Amino acid sequence: MPIAWATAWRTWQMTRRAYPWTYAVGTVLPAALAISLAYLGYHAIGGGAVADDFTEGSGTTAYLAYIVVGATAFQFTVRLILWSAKALITEQRQGTLGALLIAPAGRFPYLAGFTVFAVLSSLVEFLALGVVVALLGISVPVASLPGLLLGGLALIGAVFALSVGLGGLMIAAGEAHISQNTVFIVLGLVGGFTFPRAYLPEPVQWFAELLPTTAATDVLHAVTTGGQSLPGLLPRLAVCALLSGVHLFLGLRYLPRAEARAVERTY
Repeated sequence: MPIAWATAWRTWQMTRRAYPWTYAVGTVLPAALAISLAYLGYHAIGGGAVADDFTEGSGTTAYLAYIVVGATAFQFTVRLILWSAKALITEQRQGTLGALLIAPAGRFPYLAGFTVFAVLSSLVEFLALGVVVALLGISVPVASLPGLLLGGLALIGAVFALSVGLGGLMIAAGEAHISQNTVFIVLGLVGGFTFPRAYLPEPVQWFAELLPTTAATDVLHAVTTGGQSLPGLLPRLAVCALLSGVHLFLGLRYLPRAEARAVERTY
């Protein structure tokens, strides 16, 4: 844990001196726009009502609250990936990856430290979404506060697990934008963030079940617009924990090979 906290503190000191405002705004703004457009569409096009297939697929008629939860969760996922998955390739671009690889520090606590900083900084940045939601008069019910907290932790763990393998892929390939944007598109389309997965073809729904973020998103929707209490959330929390463990294990196993490939490309 000292390595994780030291990494988080170092990242905070670097960011405090040159805070990437445009980077943060560019991540948070899409969620605000998605919520605002959903509000306009709901009232101007939908007439304040939703179709039966949405109610059947999502388990709720609270369309705007569903969008708020999903859009926020998705952009929070994007923000964490932008920090955690790009940690190693940032070291590579700065020319410090070699020093990191020979340092007596495990890769897991190093990446965990980045994630700790990303979570704390993102929570502050996403307070801006609360202002947008409040101005639009949208209320999000919470059936269980412990369930909501566990759902948030599950999403953080799921994103971290995906980021480890994605970070290795980035340094092995020597690029970040194609990799990360592909992941963003896939997660946004199949993860059930802003529309029910029942809208998707059945094979795509099965593929979505292989991603830990899908189960975490289900928990967040269930504890808010779904009105489920903590006992009803436990099955999906267990699925999320299991899938996160599998993805993390595979990512950590792949990381040494990716680092070796990155060194070969450099030298």
